[in-house]
Amino acid sequence: MSIINFGSINIDYVHRVPHFPQPGETLAATSFEKGLGGKGANQSIAIARANGSVKHFGAIGQDDGWVLELLKDAGVDIEKVAVTETPTGHAIIYVDDSGENNIVLNGGANQNFTDAAIDDALADATSSDWLLFQNETNNVDHALKVAQQHGMKIAYAAAPFDAQRAASIIPHVDLIAVNEIEAQQLAQASGKPIDQLECDYILVTKGEKGAELRTPSGTFTSTSFKVDAIDTTGAGDTFLGFFLAELDKGTDPEKALKIASAASAIQVTRLGAANAIPTYDEVQNFLETHS
Repeated sequence: MSIINFGSINIDYVHRVPHFPQPGETLAATSFEKGLGGKGANQSIAIARANGSVKHFGAIGQDDGWVLELLKDAGVDIEKVAVTETPTGHAIIYVDDSGENNIVLNGGANQNFTDAAIDDALADATSSDWLLFQNETNNVDHALKVAQQHGMKIAYAAAPFDAQRAASIIPHVDLIAVNEIEAQQLAQASGKPIDQLECDYILVTKGEKGAELRTPSGTFTSTSFKVDAIDTTGAGDTFLGFFLAELDKGTDPEKALKIASAASAIQVTRLGAANAIPTYDEVQNFLETHS
């Protein structure tokens, strides 16, 4: 089994700031880092570091070969990543002293996917494979259609969040991942309580309150681990990547939630997004000392 992640690849420009800038304010950053990010890339790396099988379907600009090396070194299959004339997408990220973040995105090469490119990327997919996608790439509707033709299982990380868009997509996917506020907005947009939505797996992350997975066989919950967070960028991507990798392995949902919670707990104690995602061994060691 394999997870094909039709996902964004961004270069993150991370500025550490004492507080988020106000309108008209010029603020000096206390530190700066440039690194690999994008919800898609983060999730692919998380899946790979969870010892899952992941093929990333995405695009970058011609000057950013280092991005491919980082993905490959993390264990991600990069055969389906195109190198294009359009610059790589990027994110300007502010992280304040409490670890919270503000992000501005520029889509770049993430917004240039054609029907033909999607057809080619999914040509060998089977019913035992997952398609994972987010809202940071274009032409998602065509990818959904092709995935359904191949009988793939489909997972949707509904971010950046648009309630009406998510409500229209949810009948076509097997798993949707949202945070607690997004879940409430999705219920309002759908006109149904969250547990009545037409989706086999509804994953709701709740930050410090843990996470909840609603399935046809029942609801599973996981408490969060108490850690000193210094940067929450990419925490949700880490959680979903580890959870989906475990689900693809056949792991019990409750155990998969616990493993994903541990992975995101480690990730928020480190600066950055993709570079802060732990390995599977680190997660197991963490669980042994926090059980």
